[in-house]
Amino acid sequence: MSMRHIRSLGIERPGQAYHFGYDEGPPGAGQVRLQTLYTGFSAGTELTFMKHTNPYFHSRWDADRGVFQAGEPSLDYPVPFLGYMEVARVIDSQSPAFHNGQIIATAYGHKSGHTADPSRDVLISLPESLDPILGVLVGQMGPIAANGILHADAEIFGQQVMRLGQGVEGRSILVIGAGPVGLMTALFAQRAGAANLVVADPSPYRRRKLEAMGITAMDEDQAWQHAKTQWHSGADRGADFVFQTRAHADSLHTAFRALRPQGTVVDLAFYQGGAEGLRLGEEFHHNGLALKCAQINRVPRGLGHQWDRRRLALETVSLLEAVGDRVKREMITHIVPFDDAPAFLAELVETRPDFLQIVFKVTD
Repeated sequence: MSMRHIRSLGIERPGQAYHFGYDEGPPGAGQVRLQTLYTGFSAGTELTFMKHTNPYFHSRWDADRGVFQAGEPSLDYPVPFLGYMEVARVIDSQSPAFHNGQIIATAYGHKSGHTADPSRDVLISLPESLDPILGVLVGQMGPIAANGILHADAEIFGQQVMRLGQGVEGRSILVIGAGPVGLMTALFAQRAGAANLVVADPSPYRRRKLEAMGITAMDEDQAWQHAKTQWHSGADRGADFVFQTRAHADSLHTAFRALRPQGTVVDLAFYQGGAEGLRLGEEFHHNGLALKCAQINRVPRGLGHQWDRRRLALETVSLLEAVGDRVKREMITHIVPFDDAPAFLAELVETRPDFLQIVFKVTD
């Protein structure tokens, strides 16, 4: 195959999404040419580029020291590439591990196509029994949620984690936030056999979605009080683990209130502003609580040789094979033609309609 033109969705300036294009050569030895079918939109992260609130606009990440350098922006407009939740068809494989026509899930951005290198990129073959649109959750959101569960497992079992959800089984679990990460976390916890499971979200729309998926839903105030009144073992009252997925400091404080003494918040949120609603001198201090940040690029220390990104993605595929019908029906709320994506994002920022997972459909 020869040259082809690739279209990408990006942000031209604050509040203005756009398509730009470039030409791409044929795949080299060992590479795989992909034609995008679906690409999922991560509103929590990607809208920071629309709103000019992403930290990279105002600081630079010093990878060697692991700190942000304020006043040294490392990003400016236009931002030509966004996204990390793609499903594609293999159309020209130069790798013996993949064949033409194969459907894979991966992460390369909102583009009409991509040439992948299997030696570097995580390419997950989707089973024929799985609706391809569900693959958008395999590249990023599902593994993020699985990694959150893995952090709870490691809290209980250390480096002896044999299966995902080991530390959640038989325990009382609160998930704060009913976005895609919160929902996937709840589904993982439900599948693992949590003794009690509640998801808290302020949106009545999202709470109805949760109930339709067979998950108990409450607002945050109801949820922490429920945990403290209904979940108790001896003198201890509250959740064993709270998975915090809302990017609000008030929600993190609610998570602390819901925990039993010496319980743990596993934090999956992306905070952009300050933390005025957080009170570390209250429940956090008096109950001896713990806070763990769990993001996809950092599995629990000592588990990286067993639990890499590929394994977390495969755990997501296994979950979706079990509950995919519910996820497609209730969680994927908007399927938008790729051509309409810039106008849709402008409308999303202006009107903020109810939604869960937005998917751009690139080709049939």
